[in-house]
Amino acid sequence: MREKVRFLGLDVHAETIAVAVAEPDGEVRSLGTIPNRAESIRKLIKKLGPSDKLRACYEAGPTGYVVYWQLAELGIECEVVAPTLVPVKAGDRVKTDRRDAEKLARCYRSGDLTAVWVPDEGSEALRDLVRAREAAKQDQTRARHRLSKFLLRSGQRPPTGVRPWTRPYLIWVAQLRFRRSLKSPRGRTTCMRSNTCANEWRVWSKPSQRL
Repeated sequence: MREKVRFLGLDVHAETIAVAVAEPDGEVRSLGTIPNRAESIRKLIKKLGPSDKLRACYEAGPTGYVVYWQLAELGIECEVVAPTLVPVKAGDRVKTDRRDAEKLARCYRSGDLTAVWVPDEGSEALRDLVRAREAAKQDQTRARHRLSKFLLRSGQRPPTGVRPWTRPYLIWVAQLRFRRSLKSPRGRTTCMRSNTCANEWRVWSKPSQRL
């Protein structure tokens, strides 16, 4: 029966989880803070009672859906809710982990929260792969810009007919030598920048193959 269900509000952070429970009799109370570790979550659920009498929720955020999957493995019905749609009282500006957890538990019991779609682990792994490739492409673009600007400042021009970022272009870059004396600070800096830019480009030249 719904009136016998206990509703858990979890304020999830990278290292800790603030926990609150909304009891069937109307009481909402804080249960303190636990480490954000699978073993700590397991002990909490075991302490609170039968899994079929518990419902849990927490706000979507940078910690992802690991807590959701851990609770699901323990047989707990959990929802990840949209943080921007959590009701806020006018004038309520005091924000702490304990108060946030209590508010989540209270609002979850009253049905005032909006759940978001939670991907399965396979879908989330695919999303992580896409994010990683996008980040690698951005790094590749930055490495291109650094190298091209350095070559421009150094007066280096590729041979006629060699297009930028093709294999012949990269071979040409790898064979570049600078005549400025390495005995001077400016000459050493030029050499170091050349090596750094060339190495960065070689690392980021084919991010799609690395991923």
